[in-house]
Amino acid sequence: MPICYQVDLLLLGGDLFHENKPSRTTLVKAIEILRRHCLNNQPVQFQVVSDQTVNFPNTFGHVNYEDPHFNVGLPVFSIHGNHDDPAGVDNLSAVDILSACNLVNYFGKMVLGGSGVGQIALHPILIRKGSTAVALYGLGNIRDERLNRMFQTPHAVQWMRPEAQEGCQVSDWFNILVLHQNRVKTNPKNAINEHFLPRFLDFIVWGHEHECLVDPQEVPGMGFHITQPGSSVATSLIDGESKPKHVLLLEIKGNQYRPTKIPLTTVRPFEYTEIILKDEPDIDPNDQNSILEHLDKVVRNLIEKSSKKAINRSELKLPLVRIKVDYSGFMTINPQRFGQKYVGKVANPQDILIFSKASRKGRNEAKIDDSERLRPEELNQQNIEALVAENNLKMEILPVNDLDVALHNFVNKDDKMAFYSCLRYNLEETRNKIAKDADALKFEEEDLILKVGECLEERVKERTARPKDTAQFTSTSQSLGESRSRSTAGLGSAVSFSDDEDTTQLSGSKSSTRGRRGSSRSSRDASELGKSKTSTRGRGRGRGASNLKQTTLDASLGFRRSERLLVDLNFDNMNANLLEVKEYRHANKVTRNSKTLVH
Repeated sequence: MPICYQVDLLLLGGDLFHENKPSRTTLVKAIEILRRHCLNNQPVQFQVVSDQTVNFPNTFGHVNYEDPHFNVGLPVFSIHGNHDDPAGVDNLSAVDILSACNLVNYFGKMVLGGSGVGQIALHPILIRKGSTAVALYGLGNIRDERLNRMFQTPHAVQWMRPEAQEGCQVSDWFNILVLHQNRVKTNPKNAINEHFLPRFLDFIVWGHEHECLVDPQEVPGMGFHITQPGSSVATSLIDGESKPKHVLLLEIKGNQYRPTKIPLTTVRPFEYTEIILKDEPDIDPNDQNSILEHLDKVVRNLIEKSSKKAINRSELKLPLVRIKVDYSGFMTINPQRFGQKYVGKVANPQDILIFSKASRKGRNEAKIDDSERLRPEELNQQNIEALVAENNLKMEILPVNDLDVALHNFVNKDDKMAFYSCLRYNLEETRNKIAKDADALKFEEEDLILKVGECLEERVKERTARPKDTAQFTSTSQSLGESRSRSTAGLGSAVSFSDDEDTTQLSGSKSSTRGRRGSSRSSRDASELGKSKTSTRGRGRGRGASNLKQTTLDASLGFRRSERLLVDLNFDNMNANLLEVKEYRHANKVTRNSKTLVH
């Protein structure tokens, strides 16, 4: 029987889905799992005291367990990753579907405003339970190159701090950040440096990276710890994915915390090894049979090793097996033909073997290449800007930056309306500029054509001066930007923190209400804007404060249940057990791994 940990909430670090547009089957399975484990009569023991219309900028604008029409016993909080990020005309993701079903509290969705690289403001979800106060910051995936520039641009990233209140100072809050960005620094401009983050943070939950490094690691000179739980399933057959998978149980009391890593026991086994044929004494380079016999022996040993690791024999899954073979100086064999004898014994018989030759760059650089292969979507890709420069062309109608973003959305997000949205946005912008200059009825036809050409050329020049990823041509992004600026109650004014400004305290406060906010697209919803309704469920109310300094809890410290905030962390693809044997690489299924976390 799985152990019941009775956590207060479940925290996901993005990529709940492996694809931007998951199949209907995947969505149905995800909803079934969340309903089965999250909807019950268990009382929620904590209270969200920040302005929820700012934390959850959707139609409902409140945390899901306060909805009187749902019995939510396990709140799930999630940001989006780079696989399930918002896309399309309405700037929606698959996580928005779960949020609209009141199954997930979707936060950290940023609207990139301002000029140049843009500006973002991080508003924390303020959570209180007894004497424990947690400020939960979320930052959904943003293109790494752009976010890197934003962190290095003054005031582009603004961190909102809770105001000091009676019995609870700013330093009493335990500050957690959840983000989903590159961490491997093979290319410094394509990753986020830990030293970009402010020092007032206490704990960082780093998504996106698939290798499981769940034990919190202290960043020298910064004062906070980072945990990297990694993916819950193997999405690429490399060494980093073969490490044991874990989630993290985080217990918080005041400014102290205690981490406990929990192994996932329902993940499909994955065994990986590398061999160099020339280093094996029992192989004859001129005898293919000796190569086959040696490889067969290696595969059988890996299958036996996987079987010994199994905890529950009744639910034993076929293992994934990958052998990377350096065949320098040897002949290769057909991997498909080799794998036929292992049908029904391994999950991937068709590609057990992968052949390679020794790289001149050396083994250290080869390891870096492997780590990069954890994210195959990060390969360098040609863009429109490079194509235009290469062919010495001049864009006179549509801005290069807009087309570049449209191409990115069309290819990476399967947004079939990307180019249409780009064209429509530019046409509307041109019409608006012409309407402002003069009465269109006074223009002759030839003059109007010239005027359109002038407006287009002017806009192309303006856009060319901007960074390529600042182009926006979705009406939803604009409406979200307008609604985001309406309210910042409960938090202080925006400040871009540097190393010397960590102790700055901000002003401004507002009591917690469950505001209902409508979409700016609907006049009926707009008429209801501003109405608020206090929670009628009355669950999870607590007061008090703690003034403890941060340290890691020793096992000897005692905890009282009423003052312990438990956070269960699971990241990157809750999708192991739904994979079919022949579909092991398409990790777009939501898994039953959550059973281990929420029973």
